[in-house]
Amino acid sequence: MPPRVDAQRNLDAILAAAKEEFAARGVDVNVRAIAARAGVGTATLYRNFPLRSDLIAAVFRREIDACAAAAPQLAAAHEPDEALDRWLRRYTEFVATKHGLAAALHSGDPAFSALPAYFHEHLGPALRTLLRDAEAAGAVRGDVDPLDLLGAVANLCIPPPGSDDHSRAGRMVALLIDGLRYGAKGQVGSCRTPAVRTAGPDRTGRRLRRGPDSPGVPDRPS
Repeated sequence: MPPRVDAQRNLDAILAAAKEEFAARGVDVNVRAIAARAGVGTATLYRNFPLRSDLIAAVFRREIDACAAAAPQLAAAHEPDEALDRWLRRYTEFVATKHGLAAALHSGDPAFSALPAYFHEHLGPALRTLLRDAEAAGAVRGDVDPLDLLGAVANLCIPPPGSDDHSRAGRMVALLIDGLRYGAKGQVGSCRTPAVRTAGPDRTGRRLRRGPDSPGVPDRPS
């Protein structure tokens, strides 16, 4: 039986509040702050999520679902290369704001045991489809493994020691996205920068070639 409307509303509010508190203060934030942001009592929060790990896992699954669902929406609204770019940036935001999630996921808590498979089963196919469409459009190279790319983006989202600069992650991922275009068959649609282009001659008359202008990610299931 599906939950009552008010119970579902409380559940949605708790998950949304937990997402915001985790992003702002990390997964060890006081649950009272989550309950207050959600507009519910702590008893209601504990009734839905008796353990902190239950709440972390639920937020993580909800975020995975939202990120996966964004892939076909972006593909329908944009050219393949733009859809891939936008999705990778959305995924970057998802990963970069999960303070302390990596340590929690690797803590051995059984509440997290199913998350690696859930992560890869949902986000792997979503990214694979976007990569396939972008490759067919000649926008990116064709030798990119989607799970490797998910891991690479996650690694770039790890801030330097003592830093909390998440804008760095966006800059580094932008460079990675440019790298996907290197060696592509050709670029069409919204991508206006070829992977390798020919510049004007230098002073010797020769032609110059120039290029284009796991924090919270579970390990691959074995």
